Amino acid sequence: MTEEEKEEKDEQDVVKNDNEPDDDDNEFVIDFTTSSAINRISLKFLVVYIPIFWFSGLVVATLWYGYTVSPVPWSIRLIFLPLLLLGFSFLFIFSCFFFSKLLLIFINLIHVPKEGIFRTEKGDTDFEFWRLRTEIKKITLWLIRNWPLPWIDVIAFRWFGIKMDFSSHLNDAWCDAEFISFGKNVTIGQGAAIMSSMIVGNYLIIKEVRFDDYSLVGGQSTIAPGTHFGEDTVLGAVSITTLNQKLEEGWIYSGIPARKLKPNKYAEMRRDIIHKVDVDEEETVETEYDVNIDEDKKHLVKKKSEDD
Repeated sequence: MTEEEKEEKDEQDVVKNDNEPDDDDNEFVIDFTTSSAINRISLKFLVVYIPIFWFSGLVVATLWYGYTVSPVPWSIRLIFLPLLLLGFSFLFIFSCFFFSKLLLIFINLIHVPKEGIFRTEKGDTDFEFWRLRTEIKKITLWLIRNWPLPWIDVIAFRWFGIKMDFSSHLNDAWCDAEFISFGKNVTIGQGAAIMSSMIVGNYLIIKEVRFDDYSLVGGQSTIAPGTHFGEDTVLGAVSITTLNQKLEEGWIYSGIPARKLKPNKYAEMRRDIIHKVDVDEEETVETEYDVNIDEDKKHLVKKKSEDD
């Protein structure tokens, strides 16, 4: 082989290596799509919107007819018309919510939702019913999330099967609507994505996601199926968990993928003491005061007091 041929071969190898990602780069490659990006939307699933909208519209139309034939003077009816239109929009959304739930109950009687790994093929029962459940919930959640009252989201998620109470915060985050459970006072940051299901290649993965009490997820983070947050666990912003990852309680995690950063010492800080600093006298004064604290957190205050 001549010198020119060797140089040409070396250049080709360099170009080839530059186009192929290194092993380190592969750690940061996310090769999955969520249920909001289903690559095959079939008309047979969109057809279920027809009865939902039809019956919801009938409810609103019935009340509108009663309003138009009412013996109340037209001037009074005109005054209350804006309020009535607002009420009708609210009624239409919750009617869609109600009929979607009825349809889901019927579908779940035919095929019970379950966790596992399934083939994303036409005819696969678990995959097809997952697509159907997702489409039914999607339209209702979209309508409710565009309503100005934030706590309505919690009602919708609870109605569709997510275990959570009103102490948890889920506003401005994207969340699947099944196989997710929240403890008390769980906070999900803005733009975070919580996925109990994902499509990887030709497989659908469905695993329950659990958040124990006082968990916190930073903004723009992604929670993979099967993730379990321990109590007082914090995940930093723009972080990603891996499939079936267990985050130990009382720790702060961060990174892609999420790794232990440091203990969550703030979970044990006393909230019943105010530190006042007198700059002129160069002294610090501690003032103790009553604080509204959950019963299961009071032992931390006592523990800190004993240590002091």
